[in-house]
Amino acid sequence: MEQIVLITHLVLSLGIIGLIMLQQGKGADVGASFGAGASQTLFGADGGGNVLTRATAWLVALFFATSFGLALIVNQKSSVVDDLDLAIPEAAVLQDVAPAVDDELPQVDTVVPAASDAGGDDLPKLD
Repeated sequence: MEQIVLITHLVLSLGIIGLIMLQQGKGADVGASFGAGASQTLFGADGGGNVLTRATAWLVALFFATSFGLALIVNQKSSVVDDLDLAIPEAAVLQDVAPAVDDELPQVDTVVPAASDAGGDDLPKLD
């Protein structure tokens, strides 16, 4: 179902773009560019504004409906997924864990040199 709505959405968007590109600005008609009067326009003496405007409005309404439908479909599909199949403990289980005491923590036997022992005497001093 999602694929059908998505393809319809795409076709509607392309149709809207095409209809908007076909419409002329205010006062301009197809015959005016060839030196003819309004009687020789492509859509008759009244012009195609009314037909194209109505078709664009219908396509925009359908586009809105498919957008809303896609939003509903995606909202129903979204859920918490554990892709790694790891057991996630609940908050109540974590509250029962006692904090570690200093005697239980691992001790590091390696001495880490201080920054002043690193030999950075040739670096410029910032005052």
